[in-house]
Amino acid sequence: MSDFETVSSGDAEAKFYRRSPAWQDTKTAAVGGIKFGSSQAGSALLEQICIAAKAEGFEALLGPLDGDTWHSYRLVFDSDGSPPFMMEPVSGAHDLTAFTAAGFAPVSHYMSAKARLTDTLGDTPVPVPTGIHIEAWDGQDGEKLIRYLFEMSTGSFAQNLFFTPIDFESFLGIYTPLLPFINKDHVLFARDTAGDIQGFLFGTPNYLAQGDEKSCILKTYASAIPGIGHLLADSYHRRAIDMGFTHVIHALMHEDNKSRWASEKHRAHIFRRYALMGRKL
Repeated sequence: MSDFETVSSGDAEAKFYRRSPAWQDTKTAAVGGIKFGSSQAGSALLEQICIAAKAEGFEALLGPLDGDTWHSYRLVFDSDGSPPFMMEPVSGAHDLTAFTAAGFAPVSHYMSAKARLTDTLGDTPVPVPTGIHIEAWDGQDGEKLIRYLFEMSTGSFAQNLFFTPIDFESFLGIYTPLLPFINKDHVLFARDTAGDIQGFLFGTPNYLAQGDEKSCILKTYASAIPGIGHLLADSYHRRAIDMGFTHVIHALMHEDNKSRWASEKHRAHIFRRYALMGRKL
């Protein structure tokens, strides 16, 4: 069998993935790549996939999830109507109602928040520990950059809910198409005196910003030493102000992640919530 198959019925289409992160120690499948012309068509197709999955011995179904969390997943659960930002998952008009009508419920919650950059700053910069320095990416050797992101991400995020291992070649395939859009001034490294990376931060200008707002996005950060993540975020906020940005988006934080609490301390307000949905079969 293939890892997924495209299933369609009437005005709805989806991909049925036979490989998926496990949910609560069950044999789990996933549904992604959804295109629902109506909530009725979407819920009917999801019900059809649930029946097929159960017949194959699966005990649960997650969605929307394109096989793993390295690829597209989550739907918009609540929003203040703000326009989408760069690299944000965007839901169709019928996605949430279709999943809900088919018996799915949220199993993991996420959020994005926004702050004025001037509101994120303390009275003084976060102190830099002895033996650590912060530097921006030099813009050279994109594959080496992706290698750094791979090593830090797979190590730091291994305990995250629904995490699944990924090999470097697959990771490279995901991020190589993004290289032309990566701005070197928005990628920061924390290095020790030996030159080894102890933390990284990946941000980007929000190329989808509308009107007069000039916003940037703090997409993710990770560190091997406690406190380095906070240092990187503070450094990024201050550098973004120097670059002329007025607002920062703290993107796609899990509700229980430390970054969510850090975002609140930076006076960011939540403007969008997302959910990964699940159903026991």
